[in-house]
Amino acid sequence: MELLTAAEILAAIGHETRLAIFRLLVETGPDGLYASAIGERLGIAPATLSFHLSHLSRVGLIDGQRESRFIRYAANFSTMDGLLAFLTSNCCQGKSCLPSRDGTDQGSERCCQAHKES
Repeated sequence: MELLTAAEILAAIGHETRLAIFRLLVETGPDGLYASAIGERLGIAPATLSFHLSHLSRVGLIDGQRESRFIRYAANFSTMDGLLAFLTSNCCQGKSCLPSRDGTDQGSERCCQAHKES
């Protein structure tokens, strides 16, 4: 991932509402949610929600799939993983410190702690 791309993604989730939307969609998983359900769960007006969904889509953090008159939004896990990899690529002198997706800790503490002790 390029530095500018990472900066654009981080700027997008640097807004409280967009971060809440993205976190909800990550929590929901690959099935995603219709825009109306996102708005209801987070208490966001439709026009405001549309603006924020558009911004998140533009930077690649979410994808929208039209289903009849509705759009179902889901987190783009590939983009999220790419951002996390970019942010941690030089951590601990290039060692992988990223926790695994299955919840087991590959040890950001263990990895970085080992470098502190040496």
